[in-house]
Amino acid sequence: MAATVRDVARLAGVSAMAVSRFVNDRPGVSAEARAKIEAAIAELDYAPSKIASSLISAKTQLIGMIVPDVSNPFFGPVVRGAEVIARKAGYRLLLCNSEHDLKLERDYVTDLVAHRVEGLIIAPAGEGSITHLKRLVTQNFPVVTIDRVVQGLQCDSVALENRSAAEALVGHIAARNHRRIAFVTDAEDTSTGRERLAGYRRALEIAGIAYDDDLVFRTSTDQMGGYRAAQQVLALAQRPTAIFAVNNMTAIGVVEALHQAGHEVPSDFSLACFDDVAHLAILAPFLTVIDQPAERMAEAATHMLLERISGDRNAKPRAVTFPGKLIVRASVAAIGA
Repeated sequence: MAATVRDVARLAGVSAMAVSRFVNDRPGVSAEARAKIEAAIAELDYAPSKIASSLISAKTQLIGMIVPDVSNPFFGPVVRGAEVIARKAGYRLLLCNSEHDLKLERDYVTDLVAHRVEGLIIAPAGEGSITHLKRLVTQNFPVVTIDRVVQGLQCDSVALENRSAAEALVGHIAARNHRRIAFVTDAEDTSTGRERLAGYRRALEIAGIAYDDDLVFRTSTDQMGGYRAAQQVLALAQRPTAIFAVNNMTAIGVVEALHQAGHEVPSDFSLACFDDVAHLAILAPFLTVIDQPAERMAEAATHMLLERISGDRNAKPRAVTFPGKLIVRASVAAIGA
């Protein structure tokens, strides 16, 4: 059995309160008592309970993190970046996967608060996340959103400059003489979906291409969503010549559907997407992408959260954005070249 405070107190010949004061580095313990307690702790190999200490100090050294899809390669570096910074600061990260489900996300928020996390980093499932996140923010509980922002939520945020990045990517496609460019995206319930759609529309406008809502396919941001959207693209009477996928997972689904139908990228359809996936680039080094600095974004979000935990929780919310990087490869072919 592990030694307890009472065991240490009994062996040292002092009160349990004196042991508790010593363990938590509080005043009121004489030098003689300290020496006896130290000897008793060494003899019994006593390890103070962090849970018990946290109930007294209200400090658990725990940070919560909720992401919508742990299978998405984008969130691997996000989790790693947050965990490294948290660990260096003496914190541990509790990770939850919401699966883009608002109810599950809400339940995880409740669970993490019950586990006494000192702050939360979250990639919100959608605009509906404001219901449960606003309750935390109004109570001055530290919250930082990453990747996505929620309208009306007054908290720190870290995100990509999605609109300008999408504009650059679609502009590159249009510069290769493509006039019908399909966009496979998520619902406009997310800031990423809205902003990338705005960038897509702006790039079309600059290229003198009329916007056609029939070429915008709203789906789930996973492989199956991309697969289903590509099937809809193939069913069009007048097919596009290029496809812009909102993220890497939808792009994988698009490629799968195209291959099953006997089509190849870029000879039959050009393809570009957000997120550069290292292991896919090794297997098929052809995708033109917008690369997001996921790990650096997570590091920034974690630094911001730690500052809120230890500093002024009433200060004005901060919004940090990172630029995306256009990486041109072979997946977008020039028409008429």
